[in-house]
Amino acid sequence: MVFAQVTLDDVVAARELLAGVVVPTPVLRSRILSEIVGGPVHLKCENLQRAGSFKVRGAYVRIAKLTDDDRRRGVVAASAGNHAQGVALASGLVGTRATVYMPEAAPLPKVEATQTYGAEVVLGGESVDVALARAKEHAERTGAVFIHPFDHPDVIAGQGTIGLEIVEQLPEAGTIVLGIGGGGLAAGVALAVKSLRPGVRIVGVQAEQAAAYPASLAMGEPVVVDPSGTMADGIAVGRPGELPFEMIHYLVDSVVTVSEEEISRALVLCVERAKLVVEPAGVVGVAALLAHPHAFEPPVVAVLSGGNIDPLLLSKVLRHGLAAAGRYLTVRIRMSDRPGALARLLGTLGELRANVIDIAHERVNARLHVDEVEVKLQVETRGQAHSDEVLGALGSQGYKVFVG
Repeated sequence: MVFAQVTLDDVVAARELLAGVVVPTPVLRSRILSEIVGGPVHLKCENLQRAGSFKVRGAYVRIAKLTDDDRRRGVVAASAGNHAQGVALASGLVGTRATVYMPEAAPLPKVEATQTYGAEVVLGGESVDVALARAKEHAERTGAVFIHPFDHPDVIAGQGTIGLEIVEQLPEAGTIVLGIGGGGLAAGVALAVKSLRPGVRIVGVQAEQAAAYPASLAMGEPVVVDPSGTMADGIAVGRPGELPFEMIHYLVDSVVTVSEEEISRALVLCVERAKLVVEPAGVVGVAALLAHPHAFEPPVVAVLSGGNIDPLLLSKVLRHGLAAAGRYLTVRIRMSDRPGALARLLGTLGELRANVIDIAHERVNARLHVDEVEVKLQVETRGQAHSDEVLGALGSQGYKVFVG
């Protein structure tokens, strides 16, 4: 199968080039997702790859194929983090210097990891698209070779090696679900898999707040969207790549979107049930399975494309995911300002087996009567049914309860 400048032979050659450089990541069965979907679901764990994501595959193939003169001039790239680390690692292995432009708000662990691998990091701009423009200017100014994160045949071929592994590890796969940012991963995997198993469905997933592909596919050409509204920074790309778009148009069966809440739920599930740390962009395939469990023909493989998440963001997303799952409840309760009232409220919550983890007591507020107080509580529960039970019990006892 041939599309533009990439063929299955290119993917096979990329795999040979990557031998000893990347690890063939495991495909692990998920019991909980299998129960939800109604058939076998497996997780392709690229979050366990070197440098923490699939990006090192494409970056290494691209850089390893440079001429000696190109290597002497060095390379430059732009990334929110994963491509940055992949380029930095690959450059060190090949023996060329790397400069990486990253958005101002790039997660600190990704910045530090990129520097640790030996690259020079330049921060600036609000998005990956701004960083891309700055990296291209750097290439024109210095003669460094620009390593695009997704719109290059060698990069797509490198990412496509994941598809070869999936076909070998789970030849009976019926559907592969994976995230789409610029499109290099989806294009490469779809090319490899469709070339060998044409009947396998490929489903791409984007965050609702950064969904350039549905609009682009509807228009028949890449269009620009604002990608700044999602926590999934690794797929927050405002415009599809030209080459990936062409391939995805023909090879990917459908593209769906997921909300921030669904991403949070998926991340919590991976941490809690699969014992896997995955970043928001890497978990959107699982989010799609949770949002539309009967839309995918099993056996399903969901690609966990990366695990490079800032611990602070992880903490925030876990709280968000717990709230979305009904296990983290924030309520405001108005009640009479009388001795023992707060103790009785806490006693009621204790009897309901709800764990109070934070409390704020407010007496002066324009919303309150003179004899009222408002108590803001953050409460851990055992799930949505338990949260509903807690709210119902508080209401039945006469408390004025406001959620959120």
